[in-house]
Amino acid sequence: MNSLQTVEPALDKACCAPSAQPVLSAEDAQQKALVFKALSDPNRLRLLSIVKAEASGESCVCDLTEPLDLGQPTVSHHLKILVDAGLLHREKRGTWAYYSLVPGAIEQTAGLLASL
Repeated sequence: MNSLQTVEPALDKACCAPSAQPVLSAEDAQQKALVFKALSDPNRLRLLSIVKAEASGESCVCDLTEPLDLGQPTVSHHLKILVDAGLLHREKRGTWAYYSLVPGAIEQTAGLLASL
């Protein structure tokens, strides 16, 4: 049986040194992933667009079902994901919920990739 000789590569000590740059913490990565997951659905992107375009700066959940051609439970589910991601604010008034953009959320979201 023939045995092959193996040659160990020369190790450059500089290539294995830990980076001095700050690394994204697990908690920060989790929060950023929530935002990216929230934005990964076309219906949620449309919801953000509708709320942002509203002259009053807020939209009632009752006004968000028709433009998406979705039922109220489905729209409420999508809105909850956007609220949990920190993109929308929810305010309950009587039996209706009103949604508005969290101030600065769009700008912060735009900077997420740049901050990696």
